[in-house]
Parts: sequence; C-alpha cells; structure tokens
Amino acid sequence: MEANAADQQDTAFLTPKFEFNPKLGIDNPVLSLAEDQGPSDPESWKRPRFCLLSKEGGSFGFHLQQKLGSAGPVVCRVDPGTSAQRQGLRVGDRILGVNHEVVEQEDYAVVLRHIQASGPRVLLTVLAEHIHDVANHQQSDVHLCPTLGPSVRPRLCHVVRDNGGFGFSITHGHRGSFWLVLSSGGAAERAGVPPGARLLEVNGVSVEKFSHNQLSKKLSQSGKQVTLLVAGPEVEEECRKLGMPLAAPLAEGWSLPTRPRCLNLEKGPQGFGFLLKEEKGLEGRPGQFLREVDPGLPAEKAGMKAGDRLVAVAGESVEGLGHEEIVSRIRAQGSRVSLTVVDPEADRFFSMVRLSPLLFLESTGDPPSPQDTCSATLVEINDDDTTVRPVPCGSRQCLLYPGPGGGYGFRLCYVAKVPHLFISQVTLGASAARAGLQTGDVILEVNGYAVSGEKDLEKLQQLVEAEPPLCLTLAAKSQQGLEAWISPGSAEDGALASELL
Repeated sequence: MEANAADQQDTAFLTPKFEFNPKLGIDNPVLSLAEDQGPSDPESWKRPRFCLLSKEGGSFGFHLQQKLGSAGPVVCRVDPGTSAQRQGLRVGDRILGVNHEVVEQEDYAVVLRHIQASGPRVLLTVLAEHIHDVANHQQSDVHLCPTLGPSVRPRLCHVVRDNGGFGFSITHGHRGSFWLVLSSGGAAERAGVPPGARLLEVNGVSVEKFSHNQLSKKLSQSGKQVTLLVAGPEVEEECRKLGMPLAAPLAEGWSLPTRPRCLNLEKGPQGFGFLLKEEKGLEGRPGQFLREVDPGLPAEKAGMKAGDRLVAVAGESVEGLGHEEIVSRIRAQGSRVSLTVVDPEADRFFSMVRLSPLLFLESTGDPPSPQDTCSATLVEINDDDTTVRPVPCGSRQCLLYPGPGGGYGFRLCYVAKVPHLFISQVTLGASAARAGLQTGDVILEVNGYAVSGEKDLEKLQQLVEAEPPLCLTLAAKSQQGLEAWISPGSAEDGALASELL
C-alpha cells in the first residue's frame, strides 16, 4: 500500500489525457499518460507516454536492453508489482526522454547513465518500439519527444522564513489544488517562487490529496525553512499543451540551501590525498565516503572535506555500485579524475526532496574536464589484490565487477558451426568495457572453468551469479573473422543481455 501511495503522489500533477486524432498519424503524436491507458485503449500504443517511477528496493522495476543493430535501448522486462508496472511501462517500449533530457537518438550507454543519475524518482517518456521505428522510417529527422525550455520548467524553491513569515498566502479550489499569493519583496519571492504559482510539493511530499488544514499543518511543521515544488502559470500552460506532467524530476533549482560539488583532482607524488571507504549513510543505506583528507595536500585544496559522500566519477553516477567497481572507475581515469560529492547537509536535503543531487549541479553542461581545472592529489586506495591465474599463450584475463543492476555490460553470442561463445556487444562505460573486453573476443574460461559452446550457457549463468569478481580468460578474434562467423539471424542474446534499473 505504501508503494501505491507514493506512486499516486508522484503522478498527482499529470495533466488530463488528450483525445487522439488518427488523421494526424504518428508523425504528429498527441500525448497521453501511462496511468490513463489500459487494454481497452489500443491507440495508446501509437503515442508517447509518460511514466513517473519511484525507486523501490534499489530499482525502478524494469530491465533495459540494447539490441544488435539498434542504437537505442528497449525495455525487455517489467517486474510485477513494481513502480514500473503500476505506471504503465511495457515490454518493447523505447526510451525517448529521461526527465528533461531528450535521449531518443542517444546510444545505450548514454540513456543508462541518465537513468542511473536520476536518483529516487525518474520521469520516462516512452513509445512502443514498432511505432517508433515506423515514425523514424517515415521521417528520420523528426523528434518524437516533447521538451520544456530551461526557463519553462517547474521550480524547486527553498524559502527561509523572515520577520514577514514565508512571504505567501494560499488560495485553493478543489482538494489538492493550491496556488500561492506572494507578498511583494517577501521570502518566497526572493527564493524564486513565480507569481501565481501552483504548489505541487512541500519538502518532497505531494499535496494533491491535502486539505487546506493539512497543508497549513505541514507548513507550520517545517520550522524556519521549507522547500516548495511550484509551477508558474506559463509552465502549467506549456505542459498542458504538450501533455507533459508537472513532475519533480523536471524541476530547476532556485535558492537551494546546498548543491553537489565537483572536485577535479590531479595525482601528485603522494597520491590523491584521501581515503575512500564504504559506510552506512542515511537510513542505513551503504555509500562511499571520503575520509582521511590529508591537510595541505591538493585534495584538501580542491575543496574535499572528510565526510563527503561520492555520488559520481567523471560525471557518471556511482549510486548503487560496489566499492571495488567505484575504485576501478577512479583508477581508470588515470592521474586526473573528476569527482562529484555531497556533504552531509546536502545529502539530507536531497534525500528529503527525493531527488538526485546530480540533477542540480552548478554547471548545466558536462562536468568540466580535469585537464581544465586546479590540480589535487590522493592517497592510493588500499584494496586486496585478486590473484590472477596463468593464461594460455595468445590469451588474456579480465576481472569484472557487476554494475548497479548486477550486470557486467556485455552480451554473448553462440555460433554452432564453430562452436564458440564470444562477445557480441560491449556497453560503453560499463564494467566490461573498462576491463578491456572487445566485440569478437572468444571466451575460453570463466573463473577457471573452461567453456566452449551452447551447453555451457547455463554453467556460465551460474558462475555470473557467484561472488564477484568475474574472471574471464579470452582470446581475441579479428573483426574479419568475426564477420565470417555471423550470418544474419545467427546471433542470440546471452544471459547478460539486459540491465536492471
């Protein structure tokens, strides 16, 4: 019941469904909402839909897959009883947008990175894959995903009470529809609340089902400061025209009390100057914390503080990753690395509003390159070395640690006439790519067990589910030889073909 209530809160401000005009065709799709669609609405397959998902038990409840020959990812599985199922996500849906980012022409790794960086809530814009393919075939340069401009988005405003209070009063219509009347020059106006704004959330809680008295009580319990999710009249109108929801993951931050920080480090003679430790953070959740920041070394000079929690490496979220995988990502950056961190105050704030701090970086563009910033150094991270077995002549070994959903970021193919198991696809930026796996590599051994063909797929799956790391012994295959192996229709997805999100 709690999960259902959370989903109802998060979808409180999804606008009513538009009527579909079949004469417009799929080149001009009219948008509707996932929660309004059911088996009795066959036209829903022809329109982009919005799915506002909440993370439960560490995932949103769906699996994403990249198909051979297709740049974009497709939903390959929706787990029953999860937020993804309740909000109408379907097998075969193509991801067009993640929050306010259009990703319909991005590759698998980019889409995955945006979803993983979204935090506790994510807004997906999706379209059935076959409809997407037909639309692209008819007019390949048309974007199917609606967008809001950077100045026409909901606002997350942090208001600090002064002698005049919070600087707004409340007017309301039916239950759950509240608008703010601002005091000229008051605290709310200074915090960026626009005139005539509709109130959507208070401290991360939807007010859709609140009575006026309940809202007043919620505000009074906030003490001297409160964080409001609001939408001005022009934002409401634009979302209504586009059929888009007034959802928190779309918000811009205004006068926030804290934000994540980007630290750009350059390794010096004594290392980077900090220790990375896995500890329990808020609500007992494991996290990666920066400790033992050495005074006077470049890490401290770059602004690192003991107790900061690491949330991204080189701009990519590390939420949900294990310690070894994060250490591997840091080391893969070489002598220059970019880290995104939050201090305890920021951690508590973004946990309260149920949004990822990565949505509110000071810079709206890509993280600055470490080469372009001040330098710093860090102490080598101590972790136990894994013994590497001798490998046959002409082969090599790779050690892999699982990603956030338990996957390693590669896919398998079996060719009966050889027979061989080989790597048919490697996800950019995933564990497999960082470990050096390449398309066409032949798998000789997994954790010391020899594998040779289709009969070993089941054994391989059992080994993959064992305690990491996964140790692969590989032999390289030339691209020319790889193409000779594969005839149309011969490739099959292996056990590692999807990523849980």
